[in-house]
Amino acid sequence: MREHGPKHWENLNPDFFLCENGIAQSPINISKSYKTNLDSIKFSYKETPLKIINNGHTIKVKYKPGSVITIDGEIYELLQFHFHHPSEHEVEGKSYDMEMHLVLQNKSSELSVVGVFIKKGKHNDTIQTLWNNIPEEIGKEKVVSSININAADLLPDNRSFYRYFGSLTTPPCTEGVNWHVLKTPVEMSEAQIKKFKTVVGYNSRPVQPVNKRFILESL
Repeated sequence: MREHGPKHWENLNPDFFLCENGIAQSPINISKSYKTNLDSIKFSYKETPLKIINNGHTIKVKYKPGSVITIDGEIYELLQFHFHHPSEHEVEGKSYDMEMHLVLQNKSSELSVVGVFIKKGKHNDTIQTLWNNIPEEIGKEKVVSSININAADLLPDNRSFYRYFGSLTTPPCTEGVNWHVLKTPVEMSEAQIKKFKTVVGYNSRPVQPVNKRFILESL
């Protein structure tokens, strides 16, 4: 509903103050980046029993403990991943069909998000497994213990990235989030993208001012 959209988040709850007043918000348009020799992201994702929920705003998959990434020696554990249509981040002012966010947390409760662009292309078997099990009832988690998935199957082979410090893209828009947006998109079929649009619709926050932040780009 429009009255509950991004422009009105601050009015919904005083705790959403940063959504309107923050200075390091996400998503952003990635138009000026600085190439530098950054350490690669080390992904160590394992299989997890399928736990999927349609919360009315996105399709979210919860992850069991034990799957991590390592960034500059810091370990972040994968908590969940979810989807946005169209992509929230833009590159040179252009958006992709969708974007997946893998939300992670370290032992100090600091958050990191890996963003993966999605473009229309070939059929995606892992996505189809997810879409086949979307709960009919909003807000009710569906557990399918007979199905295991691995988030690694949703990553591109080329994992070069953009890095910047931003925020959550949904309330309370908490800042201090370490963002890594992979440059190479993965593919989903047109029918699979349409399925998400039918179930969830448009659920992306508009791009936010970059302000004085630097965007780094891995070589």
